[in-house]
Amino acid sequence: MPPTQAESVIRSIIREIGQECAAHGEIVSETLIAFMVKAVVLDPSNGFNMDRTLMKSDVQNLVKLCMTRLLDTKNPSLDTIKMQVYFDMNYTNRVEFLEEHHRVLESRLGSVTREITDNRACAKEELESLYRKIISYVLLRSGFGSPTDIKTVREVTAALQSIFPQAELGTFLTLSKKDKERQLKELTMIVTGIRLFNRDCGKGGDGIDDLPAVLHVALPATMQHIDYQLETARNQVYRYTAILEKAANDPHMRAELQPYMLKEALYNIRQYEVFLQIILSDIITGAQEVEMMTKQLGAHLEQLKMTIKSKTAVPTSQVFPIFVALSTLWTSLQDETIVVGVLSNLFTHIQPFLGAHELYFPERAMQRHLNGVTVKTDVCRMKEHMEDRVNVADFRKLEWLFPETTANFDKLLIQYRGFCAYTFAATDGLLLPGNPAIGILKYKEKYYTFNSKDAAYSFAENPEHYIDIVREKAKKNTELIQLLELHQQFETLIPYSQMRDADKHYIKPITKCESSTQTDTHILPPTIVRSYEWNEWELRRKAIKLANLHQKVTHSVQTDLSHLRRENCSQVYPPKDTGTQSMREDSTGVPRPQIYLAGLRGGKSEITDEVKVNLTRAVDET
Repeated sequence: MPPTQAESVIRSIIREIGQECAAHGEIVSETLIAFMVKAVVLDPSNGFNMDRTLMKSDVQNLVKLCMTRLLDTKNPSLDTIKMQVYFDMNYTNRVEFLEEHHRVLESRLGSVTREITDNRACAKEELESLYRKIISYVLLRSGFGSPTDIKTVREVTAALQSIFPQAELGTFLTLSKKDKERQLKELTMIVTGIRLFNRDCGKGGDGIDDLPAVLHVALPATMQHIDYQLETARNQVYRYTAILEKAANDPHMRAELQPYMLKEALYNIRQYEVFLQIILSDIITGAQEVEMMTKQLGAHLEQLKMTIKSKTAVPTSQVFPIFVALSTLWTSLQDETIVVGVLSNLFTHIQPFLGAHELYFPERAMQRHLNGVTVKTDVCRMKEHMEDRVNVADFRKLEWLFPETTANFDKLLIQYRGFCAYTFAATDGLLLPGNPAIGILKYKEKYYTFNSKDAAYSFAENPEHYIDIVREKAKKNTELIQLLELHQQFETLIPYSQMRDADKHYIKPITKCESSTQTDTHILPPTIVRSYEWNEWELRRKAIKLANLHQKVTHSVQTDLSHLRRENCSQVYPPKDTGTQSMREDSTGVPRPQIYLAGLRGGKSEITDEVKVNLTRAVDET
C-alpha cells in the first residue's frame, strides 16, 4: 500500500474511533487514539500482520479492540497511557520552552513594531503619535504595567524622555528597519532598568511585581508539595512491589491477585514517579537560577547607587550598561515565573491519571496480603547487595563496568530506565531497581544493571533470551515502551520527549586503568636547522647587517672588565728633573680708573645736565 493511501486509511480509522468514543460519552484526543491503534497492532495476541495490507474485516476488528481499551475506565494501563500522552504533548525542556515563549512574544509585538519601523511621520502631530507608539511598545515589551494605566505611562514617558527625547525622532526615522528594531529593544531595556532602579529607591516602579519575593515563596512551596506527592507515590510503589514479590513465589496468591491488575497499577505509579522526578528536577534548577540572579540583581542595584549617589548628571557609558543588565536579569526572572507556573500546571493535570488505586486494589485487601511481609524501599534493596560484586574473571567475553574503572560511570544511559532486566523477565513484569555498584554489563553497546549478583550472572548467560522476553512483554503492555525507554525497539512509538534527547543514547564509557610507558630520549638524531628563519623581515634585517659589515673596520679595545684578563707589558722613558732660566725679570702696573660725574644734584632748570669726566691715566704714563 502506498504511504499516502496508508496514511489516509489510518486517519479514517482514527476519525471513526473518535466518533465512536464521543457517542459513548468519552472525548479522546487523536494523539491518544493513534497511540492506541499502534499499541493494538503491536500486541501479538490480536493477530495483526504488519507486513500485510489491512482488509475491511481487519479494520473493523482494529476499531473494536481500540474501542474496548479506550472505554475501559477501570484499567490502570489506560490511565498510564493517557498520562504518557498528556505529558509528552505538554512537557518541554526549559531551553526549548523559553525559546518558544520568546518567539511568541516577538510575534505578538510584530504589529506594533511594524507600525513604528514603517512610519514616515513628518508633521508635528504625526511625530507625537509615533512617540506615543514607542512608549506603548516599551510598556508591552517590558511587561511592566498596562498602556492604559496613566501613572505607569507617565513614569515610562519620563524615563524615555531622559534618554530619548522627542527631538531625536528625526534621526530615528533615518535609520534602517533593523537598526530601528535594535534601538527599540535597547531603549526598552534601558527604560526598564531605570524603572527598576527607581522602584528600589522608592521613587517609582508602579505596576512592577516583586518577582524575587514571589519566586522565593512559590518555588519552595511547589517543591515541598511535589516532594510530598513523590514520597507518597514511592510508598505505594514499595507496597505493591512487596506484594508482587510474595506472589511470585506463591501460585495461589498469584491467581488471587490476577483480577486486581496489580502490575498495571505498579506501572502506573512508577510512571507517575518518573514524571514527578522530571518536574522536580526542572524546578530545582529554576530555584538555583533564581538564587543566582537575585544576588546579581542586588549587586547591580548597589553598584548603581554608588555610581549615581547625589549627582545630577552621570555619563551614560557608566550607567546604561548597568540598566541593560538589570533589565536582562528581570526578564530572566519573568521567564522563571512562567516556567514554574507551567510546571505546576503540568503537575496538577497528571494527578488525575494516577487513577483510583483504592478502586483497583482496596486497602483492606492490601493489608491482608502485607501481613508478614517486609516492605523495602529502593535504597534498602541496593544496600542489601552493595558488597556483592560481579567477578570479572568469570566472564571472558563480556565487559563489566565499575565506578573505579569508568570515568563517566554516572552518565551512562542504563537500559530499562535502570530497572533489573532479569527480574522483569523472570517474574513476568516485576520492576525492581538495578544496583550499579554490583557492576554494569555492557552488551552490544548497551548497558544493563541488576538488583543482585545472581540476577547479573543469570542474565549474562543468555542476554538475548531475556531481552526478547522484555520486548514481548512490552508489546502486551504498551505503557512499558515509554516507562522502560524501549524506543529503539519500537521506533514508531518514540515519544517526542525522548526524540529530543536521542543524542544521550550514544554516550560511551570512558574506562580508567593504571598504566605506565617508557620511551627512549631522542631516538633519531636531531634535524633542527638552527639557522632557519621563517620571517621574511628577519631575513632582510640579517641581510642589511651583513651588507653594513663590509663598510666597517675591526678594532680591538680593552675595557675595565677585560684589561686584567691577560698579562701585558709596555716600555716608557723614566722621568727626570729639569729646569729653565728666563733672561730678565719684569713687572707691570695697571692704572687705577678715575671717573667723575658732575650735575647729578640738579639745578634751577628742569633739565639736568650731567657731565662725565674720565681722569684715568694711560697705561704708558705709569
